Amino acid sequence: MDIYGGYTPVLDELLNQILNHFKEENKIHQEQTGDSLYEHLIGRVKRPESMIEKCQRKELPVNPESALKVNRDSVGIRVVCNFIDDIYTCIDLINNWDDVTIVKQKDYITNAKPNGYRSYHIILDVERAEKDIEGNTPGHYFVEVQLRTIAMDTWASLEHEMKYKHKIKNPEMIGKELKRVADELASCDVSMQTLRHLIREED
Repeated sequence: MDIYGGYTPVLDELLNQILNHFKEENKIHQEQTGDSLYEHLIGRVKRPESMIEKCQRKELPVNPESALKVNRDSVGIRVVCNFIDDIYTCIDLINNWDDVTIVKQKDYITNAKPNGYRSYHIILDVERAEKDIEGNTPGHYFVEVQLRTIAMDTWASLEHEMKYKHKIKNPEMIGKELKRVADELASCDVSMQTLRHLIREED
């Protein structure tokens, strides 16, 4: 079945719309400061089979309403920044976008998850000319944005690789070590941020 109910072309356009917003902001930021807002930027429309699996896991009806309204990550973007401050700069810029409203945000940088995971998650409500799943015109579509530093992104990728792709014989010990490494990387992020401030003060 088509869990997106024929909305895939709109989702593809929505992905490009938000990616282009970030690219334009980065271009302006580079012209003004000489620095990049982010180290890299990636995005995707969640694969239909992944969305179906998520609906089943959450005991939701496997239909377009669940995919596009209840679950709000059919379109996902990850912004990987060099410094913690850059993440919050990006959030300030997002708040000024005319066609976008932040409807939910979770700061796992200030308040890390118990396992050590750090990231900043935002759900955007994006207005589009196309009719949405509820019949509204203009339509409203959701986009999930994750903002991380390089260190946070590296840790999250490796943690996912180790925990979900292998059978771990000693999960408690591995969990404690992953948490320790996450805390060390967080400390490095803060140190790098401090060094950046010191270097700029010297300039």
